[in-house]
Amino acid sequence: MTKRDLDLEQLRDHVVAPEASEHERRAEVSLRPETLSDFVGQRDLVGHLQIVLGSARARNQCADHLLFAGPPGLGKTSLASIVASEMGSGFRVTSGPVLSRPGDLAALLTDLQDGDVLFIDELHRLSRAVEEILYPAMEDLRLDVMIGRGPSARSIRLDLPNFTLVGATTRTGLVAAPLRDRFGFIGQLDLYEADELTLIVQRSAGLLNVALDVQAADIIASRSRGTPRIANRLLRRVRDFASVKGYEKIDAKVATDALVLFGVDEYGLDKIDRKILTLLCDQFAAQPVGLTTLAHACGEEPFTIEDAYEPYLLRSGLMVRTPRGRVATDRAYEHLGIQRRHGGLV
Repeated sequence: MTKRDLDLEQLRDHVVAPEASEHERRAEVSLRPETLSDFVGQRDLVGHLQIVLGSARARNQCADHLLFAGPPGLGKTSLASIVASEMGSGFRVTSGPVLSRPGDLAALLTDLQDGDVLFIDELHRLSRAVEEILYPAMEDLRLDVMIGRGPSARSIRLDLPNFTLVGATTRTGLVAAPLRDRFGFIGQLDLYEADELTLIVQRSAGLLNVALDVQAADIIASRSRGTPRIANRLLRRVRDFASVKGYEKIDAKVATDALVLFGVDEYGLDKIDRKILTLLCDQFAAQPVGLTTLAHACGEEPFTIEDAYEPYLLRSGLMVRTPRGRVATDRAYEHLGIQRRHGGLV
């Protein structure tokens, strides 16, 4: 297991971390919507997909290749599954890190059936050699394979069935431009509003047979950092708390007590978030601090801080990035109840 994998294992222990473990991904399957009409939020994107898929069905053709981009946990995998469902097609799933060799992708492509939807998660982590296999496959439905080595090597061309490639990425800028340009539609997923997350929590509660009132759903939604995956995760933890404590129905007090127990505050911050802010407000008060220094002080890897925690702290106005480093805002001091000792930069 690589250092990055170990860091992700540690990250998954936190209640509001955006990364999901394999066990959690399997648990999410039962909560995923199956049609576009069931999908909550992302109204513009859903409207665009209704047109793209509806047009393809009317022409009795495969849909264009689709790329979904956005932070983790917003529903990219769910939308890919919905595309296959709406088109009445088979659904094949893989990810960029799994396809380490061109032969891995070639075997997958040649095994597709006519009309299948192939979903590649973490598309930005494909190697350049694997990407080059995709170019003719996406454009011309063909696969060029080299047989043999040296002077006797020869190339053969394999025809592929019609298929739709659906890619997902959390970093659009890391997807190579030639690959990105071959997608017929690129959809950007944004963070969800609180009322949309409330609807998602209520729907998930119904699927999990959890008795949950509206106020409790609002509380869970407000602490979910705009992310359905985190909302569903918090709902399951609140359900566990209510089950152990013997509550038959989850109201606002039960939900609040459960989230306090799991260390999720009213801003949706967990222990690591508060540790980062405390360092910025106390140990590094009123002075910019670099990412590496901050990560070492937290006991985390720099990429974990930058990818998993920093985006939400920036969006929430609790931290800013300056040319010299990270600085806590007045809002962070107020939230933590820490008095500024020096004249602040923010």
